[in-house]
Amino acid sequence: MYPSLTRSTGDLFAEFDGLQRQLDQLFGLRHWPSSIRAATRGAFPALNMGVTDQAVEIYAFAPGLDPAKIDVQVDKGLLTLAGERADETPQGETVATYAEERFAGPFRRVVSLPEDADPARVEATYRHGVLKITIPKRESAKPKRVEVRG
Repeated sequence: MYPSLTRSTGDLFAEFDGLQRQLDQLFGLRHWPSSIRAATRGAFPALNMGVTDQAVEIYAFAPGLDPAKIDVQVDKGLLTLAGERADETPQGETVATYAEERFAGPFRRVVSLPEDADPARVEATYRHGVLKITIPKRESAKPKRVEVRG
């Protein structure tokens, strides 16, 4: 998809970020987001965001959802994803749970969009557990070729 904007070979800041994560694990501290737009680890659904010449693309990894029940809204430069993932734990019988890593319950993620995104032309598709949201850029924000007359 998109290469990480915070990690690159030989990047001093990436080295400090890695050291900070190791210290957090050693002392059992909370993991902070890797960037302003990132959420804490374990946020649902996990997102990948990127920009092409034509659009802003957001991939939300949300397997096991009914696409008709996913609420996608754009308002005042914010994209909101909301819905609920059903709890698939068997009901009525006693279950000893040793690990519970799959998220269940209501969720809501809010992402700020760049100014050049056109909220009137948002498209969303859900396939194989991945919600792809494409927000084309405004025509006024796209580069234009100007003909030079002689």
